[in-house]
Amino acid sequence: MRVISGTAKGTILYSLEGNDTRPTLDRVKEALFNMIQMNLPQSYVLDLFSGSGALGIEAISRGAKKAILCDKSKQAVGIIKKNLGKTHLAEKAIVIQEDYKKALHFLKNKFQFDFIFLDPPYARDYAKDAVEEILQLDLLEKDGIIIIETDEEERILKEIENTNVNVYDLRKYGRVKLIFLNRKG
Repeated sequence: MRVISGTAKGTILYSLEGNDTRPTLDRVKEALFNMIQMNLPQSYVLDLFSGSGALGIEAISRGAKKAILCDKSKQAVGIIKKNLGKTHLAEKAIVIQEDYKKALHFLKNKFQFDFIFLDPPYARDYAKDAVEEILQLDLLEKDGIIIIETDEEERILKEIENTNVNVYDLRKYGRVKLIFLNRKG
């Protein structure tokens, strides 16, 4: 796993051992960031289930103004901090070790995000809950985008169908699906 482009291009990132996290594949990450690159400079990014921090770090490397990287695991937060130090991007990041709901409530009235990455554990209902909390707490900019990574596209789409978001794009990369959401209206 590496930083694909930008100021930290080519930096190999540390990752967590074990099966509790699964890093976003480089080809998926590259495709994702190629899609959003034009709107990334000077943006505010939230990487909610951050794991190693790869998505938030890629965003900063490509010009995001600030990235908030959240994970409840102490081990994950340690890896994120090591990766931020290795890439020399720590000054553009805030790392939060907290459950996602507590992290979202902490961020209320502090930030509104242009991009929010949700890569929660696949077998959980965290994506729907996170989307609802993000909207309720007004954490998404008017033209902001939520991007969900999943291998259970149908389940996620069914869960979010009654929320105040539109699915405006869906991309498939083998088992991995990226669901792009924006606000209704």
